[in-house]
Amino acid sequence: MSTLTRLVKQKVITKEQASELEAAAQSASVSVEELALQKNIVNEDILFSAKAEELKLPLRKVTAESISPEILELIPEDSAKYYRIAPLSLKNNKLEVGMVEPENTQAQQALKFLARQGNFSYVSALITPSTFHKIFAQYRNTKTETGKVLEELEQEIKIEKPTTLRDAVQRLVEEAPVTKMVAVILRTAVEGGASDIHVEPVKDRLRVRFRSLGELHSSLFLPANVHQTIIARIKILANLKIDESRTPQDGRFSATIDDKSVDFRVATFPTALGEKVAIRVLDPSKGLKGLENLGLEGTNLTKVKEALKKPFGLVLSTGPTGSGKTTTLYSMLSSINREGVNIVSLEDPIEYLIKGVNQSQIRPELGYDFAQGLRQVLRQDPDIIMVGEIRDIETASLVTHAALTGHIVLSTLHTNNAGSVVIRLLNMGVDKYLIPATLSIALAQRLVRRLCDACKEAVPASKEIRELMIKELESAPPSLQKQLASHLSNKESIKVYKAVGCKKCGGSGYSGRTGIFEVVEMTPQLAAIILSEPTESKITQELKAQGMVTMAQDGFAKVLDGVTTPEEILQQTGE
Repeated sequence: MSTLTRLVKQKVITKEQASELEAAAQSASVSVEELALQKNIVNEDILFSAKAEELKLPLRKVTAESISPEILELIPEDSAKYYRIAPLSLKNNKLEVGMVEPENTQAQQALKFLARQGNFSYVSALITPSTFHKIFAQYRNTKTETGKVLEELEQEIKIEKPTTLRDAVQRLVEEAPVTKMVAVILRTAVEGGASDIHVEPVKDRLRVRFRSLGELHSSLFLPANVHQTIIARIKILANLKIDESRTPQDGRFSATIDDKSVDFRVATFPTALGEKVAIRVLDPSKGLKGLENLGLEGTNLTKVKEALKKPFGLVLSTGPTGSGKTTTLYSMLSSINREGVNIVSLEDPIEYLIKGVNQSQIRPELGYDFAQGLRQVLRQDPDIIMVGEIRDIETASLVTHAALTGHIVLSTLHTNNAGSVVIRLLNMGVDKYLIPATLSIALAQRLVRRLCDACKEAVPASKEIRELMIKELESAPPSLQKQLASHLSNKESIKVYKAVGCKKCGGSGYSGRTGIFEVVEMTPQLAAIILSEPTESKITQELKAQGMVTMAQDGFAKVLDGVTTPEEILQQTGE
């Protein structure tokens, strides 16, 4: 039974269409599948599912990003293009090869030759033309461009031996090959939505890794002999000292990628194998969000908005490094940024430049730290102050006094939850009578991966997850329970969602990240506890009485709404 016959039997196409396709394909010397897709007669997935059944081969849906450069090298670019074949995965020296036309005997012969040359065995699988084109594009992104650049660079290195390393570096970094190689790395990171780039020496090569959705992935490996020149090029872009490799350095630069200006924050770090560079990708189109787009909702969002409307007060965002605290502060600043107010910030480092905000980079090595900077800020007639982080008693004291004297002050603190903020301030030496008078709200947060809306799939919750969620949500405030009433009406058949993976999300099943929050507001009852006997147990009891939604409760509410998975919440809250 041919592929077309199967489609006729499945009533996808008619007998007449099948006959016309066969005749036209023979006349044009193209495959019937190619012609069917050109004429838009049948969907690609349906067509190749039928072809897979006919050939008794698995139909593979893989993301181009999941295929490492090392695997791509096993099939040369020219062969891949001519025979429409692509390497998919390698396990125990057996290569799985995706083929658009497995029935093509020339392609099979070429594959056998490549296997002998590369000393590997292989198995065939079917891939669609669109999957092939995406994989083939990887040759351009990670092989063709960087390959040519490497060849040119290696030739350049061999031309002469400069008298010093600095002379060699200075000359090579201004040449096109290195410039182009760095540009490829930066562009690939931005287009792939990476938040960070790590360029780091390993034993015998230079590894480039991208952080996406919170996780690092190896994306490119370069020869060890280009390490110094790549690092030096990045240093020159960031205006750092190229001949200083013994101590860490920080800098930043901007580049226009796909018609938008993107900032890059650079930090170098000496290691046993040479300098490592971490580059934070600061894409304003992705970094600056409205409060509603952070994951704040319901009573949490209301509390934040009310605090920002007050004429003065301290607003603290807490959580571990990488939990999105700074992004939250930027969103708050953007929401209250207007012509009639003077906003001044002290940051280390400045991540995003916000129009209308006077942003200052602190320099501790020059004696310009948060405390010193805050004294100067108060002389700038500010209405709103943002202090990147409260790190010591001096800064904590100045921040609380600034909030007491008629300023809105935004800052961050390192605590595990919102309820611990009061205890942390007291431990830092802030007088307890100042806290009720100045603290408006404290919010704690974590980041979780957001499910891809195009492919997420509803499934029954396991007994363990179901019981855990019910236990947590039964103690939630009435407002949240009312919001989730439809989800919890039949507790034995609670649905959650799982990550599946599709073209839109690159096969990961996730698309971006969102926050889970808990927000504490100052109340007369909480103030009384702080002034009398501020213990963690009494504060926790009061927060429950005031109806605070915990991070776990906020997270499980997002699970029921199909925003994320139970596993993401459990990982971030430690439930």
